[in-house]
Amino acid sequence: MKHRQPDPIGAGLEPGEAPGIAPHPSVVPKGSRVLLLNATFEPLAVVTAKRAVVLMLTGKAECVEAALDEAFHSENLTIPAPSVMRLSRYVRVPYRRAVPMTRAGVLRRDGRRCAYCSKRADTIDHVVPRSRGGQHSWENCVAACRACNSKKADRLIEELGWMLDFTPGAPSRTAGGVLVLAVEPLPAWEPWLGAAA
Repeated sequence: MKHRQPDPIGAGLEPGEAPGIAPHPSVVPKGSRVLLLNATFEPLAVVTAKRAVVLMLTGKAECVEAALDEAFHSENLTIPAPSVMRLSRYVRVPYRRAVPMTRAGVLRRDGRRCAYCSKRADTIDHVVPRSRGGQHSWENCVAACRACNSKKADRLIEELGWMLDFTPGAPSRTAGGVLVLAVEPLPAWEPWLGAAA
């Protein structure tokens, strides 16, 4: 007998468990993402739009904000595709993993602004260069533009007379902090992620 893995968000559903509703390919983009909030409006997970509709149809979640010009169609039903939705019942999340350190995550954490000159960043820099014992960690990496990264090379910022306006660190282990760094947030999510990040 095959056992199904527990649902990580506690909803207990698989996407195919609500027959008769399917995304219309010309209306709902493939891979549409929906921010799922806990019953207390805290960010919990990112799910596909199809799964989000299944959660709504079964009464396990409600739409908080619909995506513009996107919908799901069945033979006799049209449902606006959600962009943000909330679970009807609170799901306890006892532990949050540390957020993995990635180049994209550092750029998002720092708002894609160079830590040295505030221009648009397109890479990351190790504050203490790795050649001088610096670690590849949230605490030692910052977003940087290519010009500053090249100019700094393997020197310390003190040697150049530079300063950081902030202390780099790992993002919050709350769901909002994890989601902001794990996926590219949609503009509609910002009000919900801002308070928790």
